[in-house]
Amino acid sequence: MTTKDSNPPVDPDKETVEEVQAADVALDTAGGTLEPSLVPVSTQSGDTGHPQGSVLRRIVMGNGFVSLLAVFVALVLGGILIASTDPAVARTAGYFFARPSDFLSALWSAMTRSYVALFQGSVFNPRQGFSPLLETMTVATPLICAGLGVALAFRAGLFNIGAQGQIIISATLGAYAGFAWHLPLVLHLLVVIVMGVIGGAAWGAVVGLLKARTGAHEVIVTIMLNYVALFLLDFLLNTEAFRRPGDVSPISPRLDESAVYPQLIPGSRLHLGFLVAVALTAGVWWLLNRSTIGFEFRAVGANPAAARTAGVNVQTATILVMAMAGALAGFGGIAQVAGTEKVLTGGVAAQIGFDSITVALLGRSTPWGTFFAGLLFGAFRAGAVQMQIQTGTPIDIVLVVQSLIVLFIAAPPLIRSIFGLNPGRKKRAKAAAKAAVATGGAK
Repeated sequence: MTTKDSNPPVDPDKETVEEVQAADVALDTAGGTLEPSLVPVSTQSGDTGHPQGSVLRRIVMGNGFVSLLAVFVALVLGGILIASTDPAVARTAGYFFARPSDFLSALWSAMTRSYVALFQGSVFNPRQGFSPLLETMTVATPLICAGLGVALAFRAGLFNIGAQGQIIISATLGAYAGFAWHLPLVLHLLVVIVMGVIGGAAWGAVVGLLKARTGAHEVIVTIMLNYVALFLLDFLLNTEAFRRPGDVSPISPRLDESAVYPQLIPGSRLHLGFLVAVALTAGVWWLLNRSTIGFEFRAVGANPAAARTAGVNVQTATILVMAMAGALAGFGGIAQVAGTEKVLTGGVAAQIGFDSITVALLGRSTPWGTFFAGLLFGAFRAGAVQMQIQTGTPIDIVLVVQSLIVLFIAAPPLIRSIFGLNPGRKKRAKAAAKAAVATGGAK
């Protein structure tokens, strides 16, 4: 005689989908955590039960989309700041409660007028066509090169704040080779590039060496070397070797025609350096994602102790990554003296080295992200002059927008909160509680 078990074993194949899902949620919430992969599709925040919902959610919650939203918020706040200084806005604000439509119309007009002028000065102008876009690409070239150097160091866990000094040193050596040495066509430009890249790499390697051998913090060292490079350039421009004959001004002779980047499009300032920047972007992407040394760089950046345990020489990687970062910034210096300026002055680096830090941050330290961030900042710089001419908006407003972008890039949770893009923890917790109650009642 056989007796029936009061709790007969359940055939998993006969369990309903709802029971399996509820059991999975209950098991996971018992420990106080909830794995999204174990939650039914219908209970995940942002999902609609269709596979596309999951893809869309990953895109919306991704760093790239959050960066775009950060730029948008910065532009909106910048537009409000522009409007606050507009006379029409101030006048209509005096009778806002009588006719609010006048105030809102003036506010919208002030914001759009300035940004339309910025767009026309950087991308497309009805009178000039896409010539402003060519100028944007020209201005963006050194930003992209230097930004890649900063991004590469970031991926290895290092802060390369010395792109400014690396640009100055590379521009100094490259310019000297360009006006002091008279070499054949093609060879002369190659020598200029090599000299500049060696200068930037050496200036970055010094930082890596001090970091690896003595533990000196790279932020302090790079900032100090920026000043060393700046004052060294000022000194050299007041020597006969770097000064124009018969001229007391601190400006070098013009580089030989054989030593400068050729123009890509006649009538514009766009030069071969932009294609070099594109090639460098692709090269850094391959280095980080497809090469062994790039894997070592990323491993050191993620966890130096674990990388050392795995056999990576952390000191060598530190020196090498800073040298390569300096070499990339060196291409930016060459783009300045051999592409845009064609002479060496005390302001050859402008603020490119410091702006490149922002470019790398906006690009999330990825090569192609840095490339497009460089184009954006190039558009800001190229269109700011046109914006001031057409609307009277100060160029400094562009600096404000750039600063706001940095602020919001550094605070992704703030952007997600503004647009309601939180991961949906409350909904998942509520679903977990309901599942726990359901499984408890079943017992």
